[in-house]
Amino acid sequence: MLFSPLSLGELELPNRLVMAPLTRLRSGREGVPGPLVAEHYRQRATLGLIVSEGTYPSPAGRSYPGQPGIVTPEQIAGWKNVTDAVHAEGGRIFAQIMHGGRVSHEDITGGHRIVAPSAIAVEGETRTYTGKQAYPVPHELSTDELPVVLQEIVTASRNAIEAGFDGVELHSANGYLLHEFLAPNANVRTDSYGGSPENRARFVIETVNAVVEALGANRVGIRISPEHNVQGIDENDPADVRATYEVLVNSIAPLNLAYLSILHSDPSGELVQDLRARFNGTFLVNTGFGLVTTREEAVALVADGHADAVVVGRPAIANPDLARRWREGLPLNEPDQATFYGEGAKGYTDYPVYETA
Repeated sequence: MLFSPLSLGELELPNRLVMAPLTRLRSGREGVPGPLVAEHYRQRATLGLIVSEGTYPSPAGRSYPGQPGIVTPEQIAGWKNVTDAVHAEGGRIFAQIMHGGRVSHEDITGGHRIVAPSAIAVEGETRTYTGKQAYPVPHELSTDELPVVLQEIVTASRNAIEAGFDGVELHSANGYLLHEFLAPNANVRTDSYGGSPENRARFVIETVNAVVEALGANRVGIRISPEHNVQGIDENDPADVRATYEVLVNSIAPLNLAYLSILHSDPSGELVQDLRARFNGTFLVNTGFGLVTTREEAVALVADGHADAVVVGRPAIANPDLARRWREGLPLNEPDQATFYGEGAKGYTDYPVYETA
């Protein structure tokens, strides 16, 4: 089943292995993906679908030095080279549109102020161009400023289609802006975008609807990570988590999106499978950052009916030909964690494909 075709939006995937959006930070200070980035994605075109690394929709939405954007003509042109390279190999690629929200610093955004649902900082430090610095207290977005941010995400999504992407994935996970609206500890607003689960889900729902209106539902997916308490998120009240994500999924289900992708440590558990039933569409699972997904787990998730496709990260980093290796039971390259983030080809484009001796 894992190696059988799957319809996703208007695409026909040759297998059900999806490359996770993986932060790799190789697009320089200007956020323009170059030939090295194009080669990295080209090598992995035999995976059923590639989801790009998180790509910022505005300078204020940039979370990391070296992260790519999809704002300027140069960035769009850089991504066009990437999508052309993937398509030339017969692959399919969605752009992950990621507004970083409060997970950033003005040294990273070029002086653009850090924004969030509420003026609450992430605890800890982040790497900037001038070394490690504490996360700043973000500017609380006013009700009047929210449509501006929403429009930046819509424009970035249009830019992605102009750059040749087959669709976009809206990043509403892992502690970034959309996830911040959902999480009660990051969103303490008292207006119509805070408080109840309905209110906290409102901005995400409005954003999804606006992007669908711009691109068509078959070109739009969304990623969520309920109970994934990273980067300052605290979703530890099971009743609130369930209520919040039920509101979100119930509201977007009628749109018939290309897919819903859930990152969760228990993909076959009650919460995830309940959200899947509510969504009633193409459903992707990612078992999270804790443990590396094995071939056996991926096969079982699809065979047991818990997912339509499985999203994998580290195995796809180290094995550009992962689909072949897993299908044929071939040995794997081991990922070199020291080279996950940084510059240059090492640990990025130099993992070999399997060669028969």
